[in-house]
Amino acid sequence: MDTEEFIDLAFYRPLGYLWALLCSKLGITPNVITVASIFLGVGGGVLLYFHSDLLWLNYIGILLIVWANTFDSADGQLARMTGQYSKLGRILDGVSGDLWFVAIYVAVCLRVNETDAVFAAQPWMIWVIAVFAGVCHIKQAATADYYRQFHLYFLKGEERSELDSCRVLDMKIRELSWKKDFVEKFMLFLYREYTANQEKFTPFMQMLRMELVSRFYGNVPQAFRDAFRTHSRPLMKYTNMLTFNTRIIVLFVAVMVQMPWLYFIFELSILNVLLVYLINRHEKMCDGFVSELCDGKYG
Repeated sequence: MDTEEFIDLAFYRPLGYLWALLCSKLGITPNVITVASIFLGVGGGVLLYFHSDLLWLNYIGILLIVWANTFDSADGQLARMTGQYSKLGRILDGVSGDLWFVAIYVAVCLRVNETDAVFAAQPWMIWVIAVFAGVCHIKQAATADYYRQFHLYFLKGEERSELDSCRVLDMKIRELSWKKDFVEKFMLFLYREYTANQEKFTPFMQMLRMELVSRFYGNVPQAFRDAFRTHSRPLMKYTNMLTFNTRIIVLFVAVMVQMPWLYFIFELSILNVLLVYLINRHEKMCDGFVSELCDGKYG
C-alpha cells in the first residue's frame, strides 16, 4: 500500500495475481512469464510506429503494452507464490522493461521522421533527443526503484525487499566461474552495474545503510523503522511518477494527438526536475537520520 499506485492496486496487481495462479497450475515458471512480457511489450512498441490510415494499430499496441505489464506484475507474484525467486529473474524483470522502451523509442523516432516536417528536414535530431531521453529514463527508473526498495527494506524487512549492494554482488560474482557460469555471471555483472548506478546517486543513503549495519547488525530498531516510514512514505507518490504508469499515460496521449515527440520532452523536462527534487529530499532525509543515530537517538 505504501509503494504501489492506485492503478497498480486496482488493476495490474489483481490481473497479475490471476495470471500467477493460472501459471502456477500449469507449471509455468516466472522467467517464462518475463520472457513472454518482453515479446508483448516489444510488439506493442513496434505498433506505435504506424500512423495515417493505420492508427488503429496504435490501440492494439497500447493493449499489448498493458498486457505485458500485467505479466510484469505476475512474474513477481508467481515467484513469491512458488518460492522460485532468483537473482536472474530480477535481472530479467528489469531488462524486459528496458526492451519495451527501446522498441517504443525506435518506433517513435521512425514515425516522427515520416510525419513531422521539422524533424524530416533534420532526421538525426529526433534520434539525438531520444538517446538523451533514454539515458535520463534509465537514471530516473533506477533511482525510483531504489527508493521503493529502500522503503520496503525498513517496512517489510530484507526478505520482502529486493535491496542489494555492490559489495554483496561483488562477492557473488567472484564465486562464479566465467567458464562454467558464463550466462549467470554476465547477467549478475550487468545487475551489479545497475546497482552501482543506484548507489552513485544516493551517497547519504549509503552512509545511512553503513551506519545501521555497524550499529545494529541488521536488527534495526522498530522505532527507527517507524520514523523512516513516516518521512519516506509521502515521497512515494512522487517516486512512482518516475516508474511505468505516468510514463505510459503520457506516451499514449502523445501518440494519440499525433505528436509522439512530446513524450521525450516530458522525460527530459518534467521527470528530470522531479528526479532532482526526489534525490535532494531523500538525501536530506538520510543525512538527518545519520545525525540522529550519531546522537544516540535510537539506541
